[in-house]
Amino acid sequence: MSPKIRLASLATLAALILTGLAVIWAQEPAARPVTKIIKIEEGQEYTRLLGGPPENLVLRSGAVTLQQGKTVGKHSTESYEELIIVLEGQGSMILSDGKQLEIKMGTALYCPPDTEHDVKNTGSGPLTYIYVVAKTR
Repeated sequence: MSPKIRLASLATLAALILTGLAVIWAQEPAARPVTKIIKIEEGQEYTRLLGGPPENLVLRSGAVTLQQGKTVGKHSTESYEELIIVLEGQGSMILSDGKQLEIKMGTALYCPPDTEHDVKNTGSGPLTYIYVVAKTR
């Protein structure tokens, strides 16, 4: 390949890169999450607190209230890790192997990715907790 062709190829490549950068720079800057207060609706079975991008970067969160004997239903954390913070009542997290972890007001529970589980209210009053999940992969 002659030096003239190499220079022309480099010039073309540079022009393409600069055109691509100009297109990127011309776009609106990405919306950044802002600090905010999120109201937890009392008496609701479920209140979404954080829903992920663009509202926030990676967290998803909600407040859950289960009445006596109710469950959220068996589900998996999949590629998320989960933190549950119990605000009121008592219950248990039931794992797929049948193991049960007792939870009550003032406790927090960590659940790693790829964990099938259910949460059940085992108390005599409402079980209220906040869950926070973050994608791990």
